[in-house]
Amino acid sequence: DEQRAAVLQPVLTILTDARFAPLFAPGSRAEVPIVGNLPGIRVNGQIDRLAVTGTQVLIADYKTGRPRLEPAAYVRQLALYRAILARLYPRHVIRAALIWTDVPDLVEISDVMMDAALARTLALTSA
Repeated sequence: DEQRAAVLQPVLTILTDARFAPLFAPGSRAEVPIVGNLPGIRVNGQIDRLAVTGTQVLIADYKTGRPRLEPAAYVRQLALYRAILARLYPRHVIRAALIWTDVPDLVEISDVMMDAALARTLALTSA
């Protein structure tokens, strides 16, 4: 019972995090394919968790291991997904998070970080 409680509590913390609770609510989706084109880039991936509300699109990607200070590749991935989703949901705010399964922890990625990652990626493809 103690071991079960020790595992369950951190998981419930993620599932009930008010910032991203819709990701696990009825109507949310798991393993959603995403395909689209950005200037010089073909995006083809899978969103681990997706929820669309009246005003927001929430996306999350599961990662194993422990959080890193600079998860640049992960931020780039979410930035690309966000750019594609922005075309589908132009009136929605699109928010993204990494969910670290080993900790567990939910880390929201800022718009500033995703904007910078997308700008770097697009600059590389136009060079």
